[in-house]
Amino acid sequence: MTPVAWGVLLGALTGFGIWIVVDRLLSWRHTSLAVRVAPYLRDLPATGSIRSAPVVQTSAFRAVFGPVLRRAAQLVERVLGGSASVARRLERARLPMTVHDFRVSQALWGLVGFLLAAVPSAALALRAPERAVPLLVMCGCAFALGVLLRENRLTAQVTRRERRILEELPTVAELLALAVAAGESPVAALDRVVRRTRGELSADLRDVLAEVRTGVPITRAFDDLAARSGLPAVSRFAEGVAIAIERGTPLADVLHAQAGDVREAGRRALIESGARREVLMMVPVVFLILPVTVLFALYPGLLTLTSLAH
Repeated sequence: MTPVAWGVLLGALTGFGIWIVVDRLLSWRHTSLAVRVAPYLRDLPATGSIRSAPVVQTSAFRAVFGPVLRRAAQLVERVLGGSASVARRLERARLPMTVHDFRVSQALWGLVGFLLAAVPSAALALRAPERAVPLLVMCGCAFALGVLLRENRLTAQVTRRERRILEELPTVAELLALAVAAGESPVAALDRVVRRTRGELSADLRDVLAEVRTGVPITRAFDDLAARSGLPAVSRFAEGVAIAIERGTPLADVLHAQAGDVREAGRRALIESGARREVLMMVPVVFLILPVTVLFALYPGLLTLTSLAH
């Protein structure tokens, strides 16, 4: 690159940094209406939603790069879309973040991938300027790869949590069945199991118990759990408990049957996984070990026939 090009690049970067700092300083100068009015309303009864605005503590990184990250998150949202699917997976993964927070983290992952590709690309572009355009395309691909990797990690988090839920479900169902068979009510049995267990399913049941204690009928709370869950086994468990409570069916028998069904489904999944692994184990045998064995068996005879022909 020529000195003029380097000057243009450095000037653009400097101007961009100054613009970010000035934009943030101007936003700090403006005080929100709630903060200005709150001192005059403190003595009034709190009948509305007006309260003194809390002071938000922000880090220097968020203060400087927050607007840029928000714009990058909006760009990712416009390109990818699927906010409903992301919100559903965040709820299933039980992550304390909104869709916007997830888009910001996607933008961060993309920027990290862009920087990892931009550093060696800049060094190569200085040596061979004609490669600048392909290297710039590669940096863009690195940004897209970082964004997709963050979404793939969210899917992996959902899968990992649901796997743990399936492992916990038979034990939790058996404990509930034992508590109900001992004479406790469904709510008391649920409270006992939630207090005695730790895990992902226990956290979901804790939410159900909290809804019941706020006045929601237990059948409706379990119906909501069935609607939130992405696992058919958990949906059947919640629907079975709700129907058993609503119709007066013996709840202990229903819970024992649910636990048996989940264990049988896990056994079938384990057998299917073993069958797939058996097929995969044949790949190195067929494509690596068998050709080498055949080569060792045929090579001496081929060498002997070649020597006799000469």
